[in-house]
Amino acid sequence: MGRVLIWLLAVAPLVVHALPLDTGWDMRKQEVTGKFWHITDLHLDFSYHITGDHTKVCLSSKGENASNPGVFGDFLCDSPYQLILSAIQYINKSEEKANFMIWTGDSPPHLPVKELSTKMVIDIIGNMTTTIRTLLPDLLVFPALGNHDYWPQDQFPVEASEVYTAVAEFWKPWLNEEALSTLRKGGYYSQIYKSSPSAQPLRILSLNTNLYYSPNKVTINMTDPAGQLEWLENTLHASRQNKEKVYVIAHVPVGFLPFAVFTTAMRGDFNERLVKIFRNYSDVIAGQFYGHTHRDSIMVLHDGNEKPVGSIFVAPAVTPIKSLTESDGNNPGFRIYHYDDSSYNLLDLWHYYLNLTDANLKGEAIWKLEYIMTEIYKIKDLQPESMEDLVKRFGKPDSVDFHNYYRNYVVHYEDVKDCVGRCKVIQVCSVQHVDKDSYLKCVLEKKLIF
Repeated sequence: MGRVLIWLLAVAPLVVHALPLDTGWDMRKQEVTGKFWHITDLHLDFSYHITGDHTKVCLSSKGENASNPGVFGDFLCDSPYQLILSAIQYINKSEEKANFMIWTGDSPPHLPVKELSTKMVIDIIGNMTTTIRTLLPDLLVFPALGNHDYWPQDQFPVEASEVYTAVAEFWKPWLNEEALSTLRKGGYYSQIYKSSPSAQPLRILSLNTNLYYSPNKVTINMTDPAGQLEWLENTLHASRQNKEKVYVIAHVPVGFLPFAVFTTAMRGDFNERLVKIFRNYSDVIAGQFYGHTHRDSIMVLHDGNEKPVGSIFVAPAVTPIKSLTESDGNNPGFRIYHYDDSSYNLLDLWHYYLNLTDANLKGEAIWKLEYIMTEIYKIKDLQPESMEDLVKRFGKPDSVDFHNYYRNYVVHYEDVKDCVGRCKVIQVCSVQHVDKDSYLKCVLEKKLIF
């Protein structure tokens, strides 16, 4: 494979629009509301091009016929640069002025190991970093590494590496030296963010959950890869003592996959250990934010007494790729969160998406506001109690809330099928339960209901 070309915005300016929406949002809330963007799973396919031979549109289709390729991509391919550029350009032009952005990993495409290299992976991450910094020069960004941000993919090491060193250099404009030090050693970090001198401190804690990902052979039989779990507990303990609030960001999420029964996103033992830590520090952690699944989903963390104590969000991907065996895909998406800038309690989520088919037909990227979470689900805010009320409604027969949730789950993918029976059991249980025992109990009980 030839050297990856680094475009550095060397493409013609794209036409990017967003349709106006009368939301009825109380403007008074914006005076006390902070905001941050969340973008994830960019998956740049540097080979993407339009050709009459649809088996050769992109390497990420692995020889399959691209379904309906256009300038902004295809559902069997990873993102062309124009798609990623249109997303970042929309954020740049948006009237939603954010305090910062979180970027939860996965820049390279889904390619066989032999088609990539360490240098190519580093080049791609560097290209995406440069794109974001060039278009959003005044926005502070907190990144996390994804399982594809390494070569060979998934095989993240427990000590200093070429990739860790490279990303620390790329992200130096955003991170302080303390954060860069642990990033170089193990791919994780934490850093204080303050919206104003008088505000309560907010700490962004970026975990390298790829260390716990099942395909990672490097960390098999390790009890605490890279010492991250000990560091995590020490950091959260210090945050409690210093009266900080914490947002946890990472790529591979905790909990169970919403599309595969009895399957955690990471190794089960590490999932249980993380859940225990997050329960113990639920008074400190104000939100958890992940990527990886390419779908839009939520989870509620409960304590040992089944009280809701944490809100968990998994953002969908910018890449629209799906395999031939998947019945549903996803349109590209990203979002902005609203939070109380004194307590850092999460208030709302505004999700934006691109109808890929429409964008390719019109030759322009018309990003739209897909939904406002408090409005579509009629909840007060995004606090654990409100989320608990919502997910309980999902389990009701013919739930309108669950119907809307599943449409959002696939980011309004056009050919989505109804999620009923087994599909709904897996979805509802993964939303309600992130630990093994309660999830197992949920699945066994709900098989009798749906």
